[in-house]
Amino acid sequence: MRHLWSFLAGLVVAPVTWVLVTLGQDGSAGTVDRWVEIGTSNSANLIEPAAYLAVGGVLLGLLGTLRTSPLGPLVAGLLLAAPYVGMFAAPFQVRDRIPDGWKVFGDPLPLHVPVENGTLFLIGLLLVVSTFSGQRWRRWPRPVAEPTPTPAEGPDRNEFTLTDWPPTGAADRDTTPPSLGYPDPTPTEPLPRRTGGESPWSAPPRGTTRSEEDTTEIR
Repeated sequence: MRHLWSFLAGLVVAPVTWVLVTLGQDGSAGTVDRWVEIGTSNSANLIEPAAYLAVGGVLLGLLGTLRTSPLGPLVAGLLLAAPYVGMFAAPFQVRDRIPDGWKVFGDPLPLHVPVENGTLFLIGLLLVVSTFSGQRWRRWPRPVAEPTPTPAEGPDRNEFTLTDWPPTGAADRDTTPPSLGYPDPTPTEPLPRRTGGESPWSAPPRGTTRSEEDTTEIR
């Protein structure tokens, strides 16, 4: 479908460009000749022919540079270059076939001017050469949708809930919690006293001996 639209665009742009270039060249040449004749110039007189040339240049630029089907530029280029090429074989017949005496907005339209000075041949070759770009024959690449990553089975390891914590066992309950340096409240048995001159490593404490003797005497 894009080749059809490009082909139709080439058929329309070729004659429109021919008319615009003719109006611009004839207006510019007539303005400059008038300046030379009267010996003074006025830049405002060039606005109208410059506008015709600008519109023609924009149309040719869009047709020749945009990444559309190259069929349009190829057709337009051949149509614009054909009259100048035909003058090599039969110049008078070709010139007689070009319409003469037309006017646009009251301005004369000498369509033979851009053919005789070679402007259409130059533009036609530019359009034909633009079709040799290999990238123009390919379609625009369509954006590929990135695949949505599938979530892994099971709960997310980065999200914690109250049920993720391990249950508190009986062993943890019996474990004494760590203190902050305070003494243990459970009292310990007092150490036996030692008499003077005895080493604590030479004999067992006397408290144990006395308890045995007292037990014997009571019996």
